[in-house]
Amino acid sequence: MVSWSVLGTLHAVPALDRPDLLADPVALALEELDAGRVGVAEIDPELADTTAFCDAYSSPIDRSANCVVVAGKRAGEVRHAACVVLATTRADVNGTVRRRLDVRKASFAPMDDAVALTGMAYGGITPIGLPSGWPVWIAPAVAAADAVVIGSGTRGGKLAVPGELLAVLPNAVVVDDLAR
Repeated sequence: MVSWSVLGTLHAVPALDRPDLLADPVALALEELDAGRVGVAEIDPELADTTAFCDAYSSPIDRSANCVVVAGKRAGEVRHAACVVLATTRADVNGTVRRRLDVRKASFAPMDDAVALTGMAYGGITPIGLPSGWPVWIAPAVAAADAVVIGSGTRGGKLAVPGELLAVLPNAVVVDDLAR
């Protein structure tokens, strides 16, 4: 069994045992993955933001990953991607992300758009279960981690996931210069 100790003081169970803590697209995607390696723990939704979560539950911030939805426009078409980086870093939106999206300007997608397009709660968006066709760019440090904490698609849960499992998600690519 994979260690879910990255969740700090929380008690984790196999993710599919608690579908109430998962957004619908996340639960569906987990059914297609090696979900037994993914743990979920219930959290106070008010503590879903990374720093508050790590402080409250003694989870190491350097093992927390953030999934950000970015958008850019080219020839009138809006292009989206997800970037997964450790919480101690930032996605290089103006450089690497912009070039990979092949747009003039990339930025974080507006909250309402990110929520509507993913079917997930803001502050809980995860790379598992994103819309098909979206690129999922993973920082090497995330892919190399034995486990990271990410959102569950809701603000009431957190997942513990092996980095290597994130790296093999549909449309996932490990991108060397993604985080800085």
